[in-house]
Amino acid sequence: ADCAARLVLGKSDDDDLVEATIPVLPIEPLMVGTGCSADPGLALSAEAAAYVMYTSGSTGLPKGVVVPHRAVNRLVINNGYAKIDAGDRVAWAGNPAFDASTFEVWAPLLNGGCIIAMDATTVLNASSFARTLEQQGVTSLFLTTALFNQYTSSIAPTLAQLKYLLCGGESNDLPSFLKLLREEGPVRLVHCYGPTETTTFATVCEITAIDKTFRRLPIGRPIANTRVYLLDGHGAPVPFGAVGELYIGGAGVARGYLNRPELTAERFIASP
Repeated sequence: ADCAARLVLGKSDDDDLVEATIPVLPIEPLMVGTGCSADPGLALSAEAAAYVMYTSGSTGLPKGVVVPHRAVNRLVINNGYAKIDAGDRVAWAGNPAFDASTFEVWAPLLNGGCIIAMDATTVLNASSFARTLEQQGVTSLFLTTALFNQYTSSIAPTLAQLKYLLCGGESNDLPSFLKLLREEGPVRLVHCYGPTETTTFATVCEITAIDKTFRRLPIGRPIANTRVYLLDGHGAPVPFGAVGELYIGGAGVARGYLNRPELTAERFIASP
């Protein structure tokens, strides 16, 4: 109702889950050769909406975040933290409604790589997950912090063979990172931070070692085409070492909240 959907793609038995006024187009297994190779010739600008992703609703009613094409490009092309290319096989292990799927899908597709789509049953079973990662030759994987903490205890040797392992979304667990670092891998272990409103990742920190004095992992520095500021209550930069509020700017910032002009005006402010 909130997004005013005009068509739903789903299984043929999903009709009961959708308002009767919205048509449901069943997704059936495609026969080889039935696809269309013609260029549809759609004229879209970088500012056009690519998708609407809903926040979790942990701080109230879920909000629809309108993300433009330029924000998706900025996440996965010349991003400064993960160079995905035609030789990469990126796991799509997350729920499509979770913004990490933006990286999982478009990092391979916009760089000539391959998507390895995994169902939830496989992902949530450690042995099946490890077996699939190995059999499919997955090179890059994102894990939410909860799964990362669990799987570093059970399938660390498999995770250590990845080219990129990205982790984020919740408060991190230092022992889990230490355990994986002892496996001498993966090639790059990246701690990621960013709200849905800034298109998945805003900052990253490559973890190569952990100082025992750390109480938590740093969120690192901005990815390419992204700016981060620590500001005080008056919108001025805080002195070095002082506490401030985090503001994020750049090409990854969404267009705003769907049908929420007042909230958009409050949260998406012009950069001074």
